[in-house]
Amino acid sequence: MSVFTPLARPELEAFLAPYGLGHLRDFQGIAAGSENTNFFISMEKGEFVLTLVERGPVQEMPFFIELLDVLHDANLPVPYALRTTDGQALRELKGKPALLQPRLSGKHPTEPNTQHCAQIGELMAHMHLATREKPIERKTDRGLDWMLKEGTNFISHLGETEGALLKRSVEEIERQKDKIMALPRANVHADLFRDNTLFEGTHLTGVIDFYNACSAPMLYDVAIAVNDWCSFEDGKIDAPRARALLGAYAALRPFTAAEAELWSTMLRVGCVRFWLSRLIAAQSFAGQDVLIHDPSEFRKRLEQRQETHIPLPFAL
Repeated sequence: MSVFTPLARPELEAFLAPYGLGHLRDFQGIAAGSENTNFFISMEKGEFVLTLVERGPVQEMPFFIELLDVLHDANLPVPYALRTTDGQALRELKGKPALLQPRLSGKHPTEPNTQHCAQIGELMAHMHLATREKPIERKTDRGLDWMLKEGTNFISHLGETEGALLKRSVEEIERQKDKIMALPRANVHADLFRDNTLFEGTHLTGVIDFYNACSAPMLYDVAIAVNDWCSFEDGKIDAPRARALLGAYAALRPFTAAEAELWSTMLRVGCVRFWLSRLIAAQSFAGQDVLIHDPSEFRKRLEQRQETHIPLPFAL
């Protein structure tokens, strides 16, 4: 179970008391997290999620709180930090930054269809439009510079074929870095996978886990989503799902010529980011009771993205 910081009932009750939510009925660690500690919290006055942030400096937490407030105010289905009776949103528990948020309804979709994908495209466009005019600045710690550094380091750790694939990708990122950074920007989720969304049937009820969010090119967010939502098991893109997602997005926020030019590159960048982070996690947490996603999933997707047959709607 990926609960890095265990909690005892008395310390949790003491933490929750200032929210005025009544008695603690039950709490349970969430096994799905791979970076933070999360608990489902059942209180007399409702259901909540408690997050202890395990990665990232404390001084960046106000960014997440402000971003989620902005998206909540835009009527998007996101969690937001609850305040204590004296107005505190960011608190500390067991020496870690801690946030209490409403628990959203729904389940993670395991086999997304075109309806799911269209809703994700629409949600992303609304999120980007809500922040495009005035992005809340935060530089990600897993951006292009990180990919160049970690990618270069990992090449020698891989077999010949995988090493060559990563080397080509790192060289492409180096060549295209300036153009990528000049693309239209907003606040992006940067981790909009299926397990960070909630659906009831084909109705989107929530988007969660914004702890990789940052200010970045909007196309990066789109590429990450397409790579997860629209891929077959062998890594190939499912054209109907991809067109549904991209079409719904473009109907609200049309793509630019520069974005169309860099679309194939950005799909590969999205694969590199998660291939590397999973390789690092597999190395760091080997033998520990921590959820580790399979790095080969994104290696397969990167292999398949060497050619892209699904252009952006702009380019149709």
